[in-house]
Amino acid sequence: MSKLTVYYDGACPVCSREIAAYRGARGAEALDFVDAARCDAAALGDLPRETALAAMHVRRADGSLVQGARAFGEIWQALPRLRALGWVMRAPGVAWCAELAYGGFLRLRKIWRR
Repeated sequence: MSKLTVYYDGACPVCSREIAAYRGARGAEALDFVDAARCDAAALGDLPRETALAAMHVRRADGSLVQGARAFGEIWQALPRLRALGWVMRAPGVAWCAELAYGGFLRLRKIWRR
């Protein structure tokens, strides 16, 4: 399996806790984690820091970027215990609903971000 690069906001305590759980999960070796709040610009490549901090992003092995709730689906598919959730995200309408919920979280996250 090719590695995915996960860009997350390490200044967000909720985000950091979730990433810590992913790092400790079986299959985490398939993921590279980049803290967009603290890394140098080169680690972000062509992804602007402001964009990377605005929502979860995943770069696939082919270089394409996936953002928001769909990025979580990519992460989940890489982790054996969460793989089924990743497949559920691909079902018609599920990603759309997940994006709505994630949008609500992003509005609340501004309160928690240090």
